[in-house]
Amino acid sequence: MIELFGVELDLAPVWLTLKVAALTTVILIVIGSPIGWWLARSKSRLGVVFEAVVALPLVLPPTVLGFYLLIGLGPHGPIGSMWSLVSENNLTFSFAGLVIASVFYSLPFAVQPLMHAFESIGERRLEAAATLGASPMDRFFSVVLPLSQRGYLTAATLAFAHTVGEFGVILMIGGNIPGQTQVVSIAIYDHVEVMEYTQAHILSAGMMLFSFAVLLIVYGLNRRMEVKIG
Repeated sequence: MIELFGVELDLAPVWLTLKVAALTTVILIVIGSPIGWWLARSKSRLGVVFEAVVALPLVLPPTVLGFYLLIGLGPHGPIGSMWSLVSENNLTFSFAGLVIASVFYSLPFAVQPLMHAFESIGERRLEAAATLGASPMDRFFSVVLPLSQRGYLTAATLAFAHTVGEFGVILMIGGNIPGQTQVVSIAIYDHVEVMEYTQAHILSAGMMLFSFAVLLIVYGLNRRMEVKIG
């Protein structure tokens, strides 16, 4: 608890939100790279189906996605039951559950920028690297990654920002447990519900300034990368 503008404010939801968003972003970059690479390179008809599956969170209401995640991550669900056997804990109403739900919800925001970045590279550079004896792994790390820096930056920013702003899916999976699953978006809702507008203003303004600063840094870095490439 800290005191700002004469009111007590609990910053636990802020730290929890940043922890969930940071871990989710790292996971999405790791799993989004092979998914985006396969979608960018695949000529199979299944690629279209898989791309549509990845993009589902863009059009599904958060409560629909949250409902099915609640079933899947619950103690009797396929993922939740396996997790209970390994850890003897439930995924629902837990930090791990929040992260897994966030990964599903923010997946297209990481995969799509990466896929478009990989598509823009083209075949000539990869073919040239192959003629020089570079293996597929070498080509990815020495050619694809350097040329996809802007895509990775965009993917990380969108995934992080989208996770920070989650409400519906988080509420379905984590509920509203102070100090454990209460993130900023839910804390703001709680303050408004009991007419604590000062606290809601502080949290909302803080997140707006933070989001603006992140976007400002990202756009600045994008400009620099564009100048270097040009």
